[in-house]
Amino acid sequence: RRALMVDVYDSEIEHGDDVVKHTFERLRELLANDRFPRSACYDPAWIMANEMGPNVLWLTEALTDAMHHEPGMRVLDMGAGRGLSSVFLAKEYGVRVWANDLWVKPEDIWQVAREAGVEDSICPIRAEARTLPYAREFFDAIVCVDSYAYYGTDDLYLGYLAGFVRPGGQLGMLVAGLPQAFEGDMPPAHLTRAQASGGVFWDPKECICFHTTDWWRRHFEKSQVVDVEVASDLEDGCALWVQWERARAGGGYSGFPSDEETLVQDDGRYLTFPLLVARRREVEIGTHSTQFRLP
Repeated sequence: RRALMVDVYDSEIEHGDDVVKHTFERLRELLANDRFPRSACYDPAWIMANEMGPNVLWLTEALTDAMHHEPGMRVLDMGAGRGLSSVFLAKEYGVRVWANDLWVKPEDIWQVAREAGVEDSICPIRAEARTLPYAREFFDAIVCVDSYAYYGTDDLYLGYLAGFVRPGGQLGMLVAGLPQAFEGDMPPAHLTRAQASGGVFWDPKECICFHTTDWWRRHFEKSQVVDVEVASDLEDGCALWVQWERARAGGGYSGFPSDEETLVQDDGRYLTFPLLVARRREVEIGTHSTQFRLP
């Protein structure tokens, strides 16, 4: 396996207007976690340079450990961001990946794929989640790493997305969420309080889509197009999130305000990562794309 390691100890990272110098060994130390041996093989400065949220390699490794992948499979990576999850899939499992994202330009994903040496295995696509340009039943598997909540809470959506994976193929998602529902449906004060970093963790415009694993299981099951095989909270999900925030801060990275303060206060009471793996049933799924077209 070709690892994305560097043979120099100082890496210069550019993210927006920020240019931060990191010490390679310091970042490796901050991101060290025995639970993710595959992720440990990748250059931590490269991870930081392309991050768009909690450590996507850890999340992708946790999700794919619960799924089945074989070399040559066609995999749709929904919400691929800058392509780190797609690179991981291509390098670790030898699959062909369609890296689908709305916010990141295909050229940027392509550059990341080329740097990783997997340009022959990754096809970057810019497409909205409700108007996907793929043939029905084209994919062997679909993965959604920290993205599904932004487009998948619609009761009709899973029936639409599942139409792009072959019968018997798997759909996996891992997303930020809740280990238990809020009392009275309102977030506790520590999630809405301003942090010393200047940020507030709970933005209702985005976090309203946070749900429990049980909620997601019921959401998937009621579609009647998939069978849920795995539904669990990522073990120590909040603690992993804290480690990631500390790595960003300790490595000198300042792309986004830190949420460490809120995460430490929460200590896993209300923040985690629900993980679900489902398998498409051997049923006919109609074409519902007209119900999801943007105005």
